Amino acid sequence: MLPTFVIGLREGLEAALIVGIIASFLAQQGRRDALRKVWLGVGIAVAICVAVAVALQMLSSDLPTRQQEQLETVVGLIAVVMVSYMVLWMRRHSRDLRKDLEGAASRALTEGSATALVAMAFLAVLREGFETSVFLLATFNESSNPAYGGTGAVLGILVAVVVGYGIYRGGVRINLSRFFRATGIVLVLVAAGLVATALKTAYEGGWIATESQAFDLSWLVRPGTPTSSVVTGVLGIQAFPSWTEVTGWLVYAIPMLVVVLWPARRKAPAGQSAARPTPAKAG
Repeated sequence: MLPTFVIGLREGLEAALIVGIIASFLAQQGRRDALRKVWLGVGIAVAICVAVAVALQMLSSDLPTRQQEQLETVVGLIAVVMVSYMVLWMRRHSRDLRKDLEGAASRALTEGSATALVAMAFLAVLREGFETSVFLLATFNESSNPAYGGTGAVLGILVAVVVGYGIYRGGVRINLSRFFRATGIVLVLVAAGLVATALKTAYEGGWIATESQAFDLSWLVRPGTPTSSVVTGVLGIQAFPSWTEVTGWLVYAIPMLVVVLWPARRKAPAGQSAARPTPAKAG
C-alpha cells in the first residue's frame, strides 16, 4: 500500500501543482473564461488516462502466461525509465517550478492567448496520469493484493488533489525541494524493486537465463507480515532472489540514491558570475 500511495501522491501532486498554479494565476488575472477551459482540459486528460489504464489491464489479462510475463517485463522497464526521468527532472526544477510556471503564464496572457495555458494543464495531467497508469500496473503485477495497493493509490491521489486545491486557493505552502527529495528516495527504492521484478519476469518469459539463488530470505520475507510488506512491497526483494535480480537492484538503486541525496547546487543570483574571481596582480 505504501508504494502505491507514494506513487499516487507524487504523480498526482506534480499534476496538481502545475494545474493549481496555472488556475490560481488565471483567477488572479480575472480570466474565468480561460479557467473553465483549463478544468475541461483536465477532465479530458483524466478520462484518457483512465481509458489507457483499463486497456493495459485488459491486454495483460487476455494474454497467455508466457506473453503476460513478457508484457510485465516491458511495462516494468518503461515504468523504471519514467520514474527515473521524473525524479531527476523534479530534482532539478522543483525549487523554481512556481516562478517558471507563472512566468510562462504571464507571457501567454501578454500575447493575448490562454490556449497555451490550457494545453499546459492538459499535457501535465495527461503525462502524469499516463506515468501513474504504467507505474501502478507494474506495481500491481508484483503485488499479492492488488485491491490493497489500489486503495493506497486512490488515497495518494486524493491527498494530492486536496493539496493542489489548497495551492489554488492560496492557503497551502510546502517546501517542494524537500518534499520531492523525500518521495524521490522512496520511488527510487520502489523502482529498484521493479528492476529486479522485470529481470525475474524476463526469465519467466524466456528472454534471459537466470543465475543461481543468491540468498534465502524466507526468514525475513514471511507472507502476511509487516516486514514482508516493507521488504517485498516497497523494496521489491523476494524471499529467494537470484544473483541477476540482486545485481540489477544494486546497479540501479545505488547511483540513483547518490544523485537524489547529493545536495543540489544553488543557482547564482542574477548579475553574479559563477566564474572564479581573477586574482589581483602583484603591485
